[in-house]
Amino acid sequence: MELVRRLLLAHCAAHTLSVIAGLLVVVPLALNGSAFKGRCALFSRGFWRTENLTVGGGEAEEVTRLVVQQWGPPAACQFATFVGVFTVLYGATQSWRSLFYLHRRHDDTLFSAFLTLLLSLCLLFLSGGASVTLTLGLVSWCDTVTDQNTRPYSCAESQSVPLYLDVETSSFYSELTCAQIALWCVTALWLTHSILSFLRLYHSHSQQISGPCLSREKELLLGQAHLDCPLPCQHIHPPQTPAVFI
Repeated sequence: MELVRRLLLAHCAAHTLSVIAGLLVVVPLALNGSAFKGRCALFSRGFWRTENLTVGGGEAEEVTRLVVQQWGPPAACQFATFVGVFTVLYGATQSWRSLFYLHRRHDDTLFSAFLTLLLSLCLLFLSGGASVTLTLGLVSWCDTVTDQNTRPYSCAESQSVPLYLDVETSSFYSELTCAQIALWCVTALWLTHSILSFLRLYHSHSQQISGPCLSREKELLLGQAHLDCPLPCQHIHPPQTPAVFI
């Protein structure tokens, strides 16, 4: 298999994986946003306090509950969601495009390959920033939930602990952790896209440079062969003059 087809096949496989990883970012974040009623848990701040709450059969009971002073900025969750959605759409489009090129047996032009490399580098930095934001935001929320790790349970175990909030917290850690891991995978895949795009750009550039040179060398070789092997010359015989015998 020639180099162009190998690069196209690798790029198509990477885009397919990007679609899967992007969905694993978007779906958990959407579920978490729905459970938290549109609020963002990342970078939320709060404290624990003991209150008398009415529970069960209407009797007042002293419980320790989490009080959220300020929910996290919506942009923190929206940033990661945007990267996931764009990765899914772009990956699906590029997968179809790579399959089309494989079927037609040709590749991008030099300008198109350069734009693809530029876009891949931009998304690499965006996805890296979104991954760091989601990771730090989850750490901040876990510190709030566990009261700076002074509670007798971990952040993952706090899903089964009643926090007495007006949101559903039974699966927040699973959803945010899944989105976090998938987003780091998306970042690694965008790095792969950047490397493959650079290789395709380099190959396309080499083809444009070597194309005219090969044609010129072919013409020179054909010209040299023409000089070395000329057409057979026609031997011209002098006209025979009639002989006169005396």
